[in-house]
Amino acid sequence: MIGLRLRLTAAFTAVALLAALLASGISYVLLRRVMLHRAQYTVLTDVRKTLTRQVPDELPPDVTPLIGAQLEDALEAVPGRKAAAVPMRLDGGVNLPPRNKLDVPVSTEFAMRAMRKLVFQRVIRDGTPYLLVGTRLDGYVTTSEEPQRTVPPMVYVSASLSRESADLRLLTNALVVADALALGSAIVLALLATRGVLRPVRRLGVAARALGDGDLETRVEVRGRGELADLARTFNDTADALERTVTELRVMEAASRRFVADVSHELRTPLTSMIAATDVLAEQAATGADGDGDGGAARLVADETRRLGLLVEHLIEISRFDAGAAVLVLDDVNVLDAVAATLAARGWRERVTVDGPADLFVRLDPRRFDVVLANLAGNALKHGRPPVSLRFARADRAGVEGVEVVVTDRGPGLPDDLIAVVFDRFVKAEAARSRSDGSGLGLSIARENAVLHGGTLEAANDPDGGAMFTLWLPAGPEEDHA
Repeated sequence: MIGLRLRLTAAFTAVALLAALLASGISYVLLRRVMLHRAQYTVLTDVRKTLTRQVPDELPPDVTPLIGAQLEDALEAVPGRKAAAVPMRLDGGVNLPPRNKLDVPVSTEFAMRAMRKLVFQRVIRDGTPYLLVGTRLDGYVTTSEEPQRTVPPMVYVSASLSRESADLRLLTNALVVADALALGSAIVLALLATRGVLRPVRRLGVAARALGDGDLETRVEVRGRGELADLARTFNDTADALERTVTELRVMEAASRRFVADVSHELRTPLTSMIAATDVLAEQAATGADGDGDGGAARLVADETRRLGLLVEHLIEISRFDAGAAVLVLDDVNVLDAVAATLAARGWRERVTVDGPADLFVRLDPRRFDVVLANLAGNALKHGRPPVSLRFARADRAGVEGVEVVVTDRGPGLPDDLIAVVFDRFVKAEAARSRSDGSGLGLSIARENAVLHGGTLEAANDPDGGAMFTLWLPAGPEEDHA
């Protein structure tokens, strides 16, 4: 991906280079035209003046060869020029000068045009430019008896334009050097200009990243009155509004957590007493001690009181996670013994099949590991169908040693729309029911405990049928959480 600095530099340099090339090209074309026209005008003017000066209106007889030699000498007086005077043919044709007489050859077409008027042509031979000029002379030869028309000679002149060509080469080299200097200057100016533009942008980028990382007091310095200054002011205004909103939300969230924690703690003590009292009432009703053999109402009150107590305990645990007060108390744990103790404490040893090595030790929090196992096994027994299995083994993830625990059942499995949100709070497998035995917080607490260990907890459906929960915990954190 091309950066903004490179794009701006390239655009600035391209514009400067294009302008320099256009200026150089136009200058070269105009100067070349002026130089060639000036050289052409000089040669033609010299030829005309020389012919006028050397050829009178009337000539004595039999002097044409002499006049031709004089014309050649006069026309070749300027360095770089060669001339040839060629007699015309009586039949109206043309005679061409010898090949070694001029620097460039004369074509028949050029000679035919030269019979009618003064003509010229630029010719390049062996890399050297020349100006070829041709014309026909008119004159009268006088005698003592009568005037007669004489056969006038044809005059050809080749003038070297090497000096003009050298001047054009010097001009071209100068323009190339000038364009190179312009390109270098454009690059330097582009870098300076982009630096001035990108520096505020980089400051805004750094501030935006800091703001995204949670530093709500981040602001940028406003400099100048241009568009970038307006952008900086807009960023600061947005940061102010965001800080106010987040501060209000944090205050509301803290108040909500305190409310839940306070209510949960206030409910714990009376609920403990109520659970004890309702258990006594249920036992008395079952034995007929209160005169009524039907203890259904008392048992219902006892069950609902215990359920309310479980909900309060879960709310207290969730409030600890939200407040960041949850800590790990790590110990070296034999996984098989921990699994067996969890199942035995809840009377599930005969209902859950356990498979795993007996010598697997992991450093973790035994109490929180028990909570996770109890939630996973309890959900499988409650919502699935037997057989329920719990398998554990060593498993490495991203080069980190750890243990993987997989709990499966053979029930209907998890609905597709529930898999993505099964660990959310107050999500239940049977959402249509207004109430159930669970609190809707068990799996959420299980995942929070897994994350607290640095591990993961995932839910899916087993290809063989039923739900499958996979817990992975690192074998031993680098340092204890406190």
